[in-house]
Amino acid sequence: MDTAGLLTLADSRLPVGGHVHSGGVEEAVASGLIRDLAGVREYLLRRARTVGLVSGSIAAAVCAGRLTPELADAEASARTPSPAARQASRTQGRGLLRFARRAWPDGDWARWGERPHAAVVLGEIARRSGVDPAGAAMVAGYTSMTGAATAAQRLLALDPADVAVVTMELARECETVASVAVVGLADRSDPLQDVLAERHLLRDNPLFVS
Repeated sequence: MDTAGLLTLADSRLPVGGHVHSGGVEEAVASGLIRDLAGVREYLLRRARTVGLVSGSIAAAVCAGRLTPELADAEASARTPSPAARQASRTQGRGLLRFARRAWPDGDWARWGERPHAAVVLGEIARRSGVDPAGAAMVAGYTSMTGAATAAQRLLALDPADVAVVTMELARECETVASVAVVGLADRSDPLQDVLAERHLLRDNPLFVS
């Protein structure tokens, strides 16, 4: 596996707009479901094992060449019940696609559409970066947590060092998620996160897009 490629894909500076998405954390905090560091840890673990697993399985399948762009898009949509979550995924996917076009200008990116799901384009970028399917799945699982962790840190005024420790500890979970994701397409949904995504749309003056 290309370690440099793996580090690049997991870098929070990758221009996908992830910093404006809370992964349901803003609504969870407002609803009193997350109140402290322990709650953040539980939420991140839950997110890695559901959203991270599903995204990871899509990214791994694309990276391995097992899904065409059209089928990958359909599978990602089918595994994202919430329209709001689908919109957030496509918004971040568009950011990833913009990066991909800059990094590989000779690629046939038109076949991936203008607003692909983030996991779909992540899988193709991983393949081009020399990252194997397991690495693609691990990045998907890891980034499903990091954006939410950053949002929780800001919303709850938590010590960044404490949040970093939690994220570091849970990073090991991403390896477990990846080992399951490479076996086949996962369909583990989380109704709570779907509800949070939809309720977020009704908020007045939210701090995050999702």
